[in-house]
Amino acid sequence: MKKFFWWCAGADDTILEKCSKSEHIKYAGVGATVLFTGVLASLSGGYALYTVFDSVPMAVGFGLLWGAVIFNLDRFIVSTIRKEGRFWKELLMVTPRILLALVLAVVISKPLELKIFDKEIQAVLKEKQAELAIQHKTLVNKQFAEVDSVKSEIAGIRAEIEAKTQERNKLYEQVAAEADGTGGTGKIGRGPIYEEKKRQYDKVDEELKLLQASAADRILVKEQRIADLMKQYDSTVAEGQESFSNYDGLMARIDALNQLPWLPVFFITLLFICLETAPIFTKLITSKGPYDDILKGLEHERTTQEMHRVQERQKQYDTRQAVAEAKFAARQEFEIEAKREEERLKSDAHLDVVRESAAVWRERKLADISRSPNTAADILNDGEESSYYKW
Repeated sequence: MKKFFWWCAGADDTILEKCSKSEHIKYAGVGATVLFTGVLASLSGGYALYTVFDSVPMAVGFGLLWGAVIFNLDRFIVSTIRKEGRFWKELLMVTPRILLALVLAVVISKPLELKIFDKEIQAVLKEKQAELAIQHKTLVNKQFAEVDSVKSEIAGIRAEIEAKTQERNKLYEQVAAEADGTGGTGKIGRGPIYEEKKRQYDKVDEELKLLQASAADRILVKEQRIADLMKQYDSTVAEGQESFSNYDGLMARIDALNQLPWLPVFFITLLFICLETAPIFTKLITSKGPYDDILKGLEHERTTQEMHRVQERQKQYDTRQAVAEAKFAARQEFEIEAKREEERLKSDAHLDVVRESAAVWRERKLADISRSPNTAADILNDGEESSYYKW
């Protein structure tokens, strides 16, 4: 277990074996801090994915992967911090690592904050769902304003029937009063006035019957239209309610979390920042020990050896380069000398050819003079002085 914690801290166990027990405990503590930070990140990442996909296998798989990523980053950060006994210089060196740790802390803390404040978030979500439902219903009512218009038309038709019915009833009362002498002319019997009023009554009664017959069909059509609209209305409202009931995803929860009082959320975030930066500050506040001296010596020795290897490789390269240049220069000198010898041989050969040509010419001219001594002057003036080598 101790060596496992050393490995988590990114320490060299072969060096730690040579150190005192205090160094063993120090690096075991650093490694345990790194390990627990990774475990916390794994739980946080798994819960975050579970709130999105509601799948336990996917949440477990992603949680393990996320925890491994955070663990590896923290292990890398801690293992790259070198203790030199100068706190401010070391703090300046790890500043980028601290910023990275702060980002990771915020990422890790957010899903767990959602779980910690789950009850408060649920209350905010219910309020939001109710608000969205009211807004949606208002919008749907605007979309189905035709229902009120159709209802108004039906009410108008019924009002028209009611007015015509009242007119008929009034005429009926007048006819009855005229017949029994309680109204109109006051004479009992069916006289001319009665007949006139009876005709008016019959006319209005016929109009009422026709109006009732046509109104029934019109009202039936409009009521069917209302039924269709209300069916669509109920379907639209139901779809909206279903979508609002599912309004509890990750973004909705984060938005609800932001609406809660900031101080408790800030303290939770601060707690996770402390946990995430704990490995760095644990390594930073520890004093310089034998492990750091031995590690620095080994790294310096390996760096020196590598520099020597580089120098040897450079020397070998320079030697090969110098040999190649010398070979090239020698070959160039040889080719130049060969060219000179070739030109010299060509010159000597040309000179021999000229001498042979001159001798042949001399023999020929002497032969001519021997045959004809008088032609000596002609031979000397024949213009062959410049081309004596021709024959």
